[in-house]
Amino acid sequence: MAYGPAPTVEFERRSWAAGHDVVVGMDEVGRGAWAGPIMVGAAVVPKTGRVKGVRDSKVLPEEQREKLFAKVAAWCVAWSVGAASQAECDNLGMAEAQRLAARRALEGLGVVPTAVLLDGKWDFVANASLVTERIVRGDAVCLSIAAASILAKVTRDRYMRSVAPNYPHYEFEHNKGYPCWRHKLALQAYGPSAIHRRSWIFMDALSWQADALSSQGATPH
Repeated sequence: MAYGPAPTVEFERRSWAAGHDVVVGMDEVGRGAWAGPIMVGAAVVPKTGRVKGVRDSKVLPEEQREKLFAKVAAWCVAWSVGAASQAECDNLGMAEAQRLAARRALEGLGVVPTAVLLDGKWDFVANASLVTERIVRGDAVCLSIAAASILAKVTRDRYMRSVAPNYPHYEFEHNKGYPCWRHKLALQAYGPSAIHRRSWIFMDALSWQADALSSQGATPH
């Protein structure tokens, strides 16, 4: 099955040509979820060769992402996934939580990049020692960002599946903490679990909110 044009190393080549030997692509997953951590993937790809089938993680079926994960991880020169917990998302706000996850991803690489390629329109690294390039739809067109998106997405999905048995009402093994009608119904019926992001404004629109604030039994887990 075809999943659109393959991402290229055009952006990486420009950075290499400018003298940056270690160029890292970065992408986030989980920013729009109602529950669980936000994660940022970081991937340094080699200058030659590639893994067949690497695409933006969002266009790949879960089974295909799982198959690619080990291949991408072995192929990368270095890779890491940094996370910020749901509590950090609540306490810091989503923008700062994403920056924190990005810092942790960079710290976990084991190599020191001098250039970073970021998916999207804003600099969620904000590191003066790094030359940053923001690429709209970077996960679709830039190979290292696409690799980072797969590594981060599979890591987060595995985490949400692993905790799902602790919170059976919410079906995290299926929705991974993202919005869907069954997830909303579970929130309305049971209130938030221990891994829901309670400070998000969407919580204000759910019918359980008023009762939950005045009740000790609103959180079942």
